[in-house]
Amino acid sequence: MNFKLILALVEDRHVDALLEAAREAGATGSTVITSARGEGVEPRKTFLGLDLAARRDVVLLVVEERLSRRILERIAEAAHFETESGAGIALQLAIEDTVGLSHQIRELSRRPLDER
Repeated sequence: MNFKLILALVEDRHVDALLEAAREAGATGSTVITSARGEGVEPRKTFLGLDLAARRDVVLLVVEERLSRRILERIAEAAHFETESGAGIALQLAIEDTVGLSHQIRELSRRPLDER
């Protein structure tokens, strides 16, 4: 079974919707790293020297390769990546090898092919 890593940098207010969309599209789990910081096209704003940049969360999803594009599209929609400037980004990377995914592999193997 081949896997992809979907990495999403998302505004905190959209994390729950992103996770729900990922699960509905076939993801079997996730890891969320909170309080990342980033800057896009617009420069960072400050007020009296305090950084007003929105905090981001990093969401990591290891997903079956055949599900990856569908999950990527669904989370982009749920987190408003294409409709709100600065809402976040997501990308997918090929995974060469994994360990520790036996539970997820068993779960994915039980699902009919059209659900994978």
